[in-house]
Amino acid sequence: MSRQPRTQNVTTDAGEARITWVTSPAPRLVLAVGHGAGGGIEARDLKALAAALPGHGVTVALVEQPWRVAGKRVAPAPKTLDTGWRGLWPALAAPGLPVVSGGRSAGARVACRTATELGAAAVLALSFPLHPPGKPEKSRADELLGAGVPTLVVQGGNDPFGRPDEFPPGPYALAEVPHGDHGFAVPKRSGATEEQTMRVLTEAVAEWIASLG
Repeated sequence: MSRQPRTQNVTTDAGEARITWVTSPAPRLVLAVGHGAGGGIEARDLKALAAALPGHGVTVALVEQPWRVAGKRVAPAPKTLDTGWRGLWPALAAPGLPVVSGGRSAGARVACRTATELGAAAVLALSFPLHPPGKPEKSRADELLGAGVPTLVVQGGNDPFGRPDEFPPGPYALAEVPHGDHGFAVPKRSGATEEQTMRVLTEAVAEWIASLG
């Protein structure tokens, strides 16, 4: 059983951020996951990971960027998101465990861009926005390919920001969530429930984390 979540406010150069810690009884690493540009840590995939992974020896740190803590509705520029993430890193590393840097959508881009400089053990990219919807020519693949550490992409099969078959070859693993959109919602006609879909996601992440050694 994991302990009750606790929150920690962290001052960064981008403003006050917040970490919600969901600790493992016997942690061997920390998975820090940030939210996207249009939502918070209540996203279904982040909640599912926080519920499932502590039982696998992973303490999950749900990170809220300063703009979200301040109650703003629109995310700032990528540079400001990176500044917030850098400012949070000492608190994420404080338990003295390896830290997997992760996030969904815009948060996945932040994790990729900063992984090497911050010394992340690996990157978990949930719903990596490979390109804006309908604009495959505006690729962000260079951010993913430049992460420089072991990386897992978990992508919905129907994600308009990049379906799994659109991703270029590279030094990363990719797990598909069948029928999932950018938020890993699946249509009723797929026959899959949200519980089943989240199990696919959490099991893929748990298996990958176990492979990190």
